Amino acid sequence: MIESRIYMIGGLPFEVSLERPWTFKELTDEQKVLVARLKAGEDVGVIPIPADKVSELRDNEKAMGKEAMTRELWESLSEEERSAFRHSLDFLQYAPFEVSGDSLSRAPISHLTVHASFPEGLDNEIKGAKRVVAVDEVPPIYYGYRSGEKTIYEFFPAEGVSAGVFVMSDDSATGDYYPRERMGARITGMQVNTSLMILYTFAGSKEGALLLHASMPRHKGKANLFFGVSGTGKSTHSRLWLENVPGVDIMNDDNPIVRFEDGVAVAYGSPWSGKTLCYRNVKAPVRAMVRLEQRPENHIERLSGLQAYASIIAAVSTIRWDSSVMSRIIPLVERVAMEVPCWHLGCRPDREAVEVCKAAIEGND
Repeated sequence: MIESRIYMIGGLPFEVSLERPWTFKELTDEQKVLVARLKAGEDVGVIPIPADKVSELRDNEKAMGKEAMTRELWESLSEEERSAFRHSLDFLQYAPFEVSGDSLSRAPISHLTVHASFPEGLDNEIKGAKRVVAVDEVPPIYYGYRSGEKTIYEFFPAEGVSAGVFVMSDDSATGDYYPRERMGARITGMQVNTSLMILYTFAGSKEGALLLHASMPRHKGKANLFFGVSGTGKSTHSRLWLENVPGVDIMNDDNPIVRFEDGVAVAYGSPWSGKTLCYRNVKAPVRAMVRLEQRPENHIERLSGLQAYASIIAAVSTIRWDSSVMSRIIPLVERVAMEVPCWHLGCRPDREAVEVCKAAIEGND
């Protein structure tokens, strides 16, 4: 038996199917109310969580109705309830983007299936494949391989421990995730989430969608995207906007999506928002792209041409080793660089940095 759901991500439908015993975790009544607000694009008060304030994640999780399983609660469950818990995948972050298949005007751009078991022969196929990518500096750790007309990704939540394998078709129309034996819902859900991001990056690029590693506050109905190398302070800067500029709300804090609609660059919230649990079904025209860099003084300058392109391409969540994706991504980034004002902000983490940035980008309107 297979259970399926469709999500509208960045204006593009995307289907996910779970093969039994995997199921979509049921939402609590409290979460259903929250999801309805997020689906309507409402601001529910989630604030960006910088690296130095990760302790606040628990407050965010509580606000989202997430509760950890305790020993006392586990011992109170029946064996049937425990089995259901082990196989219930938490898709709360995707729920605000769920749509009915009957409402679609087009077929989903891609389809991911989470399978019940690991197939024989897949490990041998990996051994004989060519490794093309290694993401092993920070979790999620995974390695990618090319085998015939497909790409295979193996995920490792800990050194030497394989959680599962994601196989993507060459045209990115389908993906299959195979969990290892005895892998529970939490670990499997984390790898499925990464698999969905990878699959969306490939399939979305065919539809003109850019998945960017950026924090995105909105002011006066327009989105500002702040990006830079890891640790630069994207979430910190967005938080400063939220604290110091009336009328600002956070659309996404890690992986917003940008597409052109009727000739205008439009930014979308997404199910992927890093440490900040900001999963709003919302979109807005893009006002500015701002590359951040830590400096002892606050200073902003307009970028153009190659400088703007280089800044934006560095923020694109994509697979640079794959020429087919890059052949689609590069023209999109070139267009963004030409049509969206791009800036470089050297800054301290203070209110003045917000004032300098705001004056420049809004004075350019």
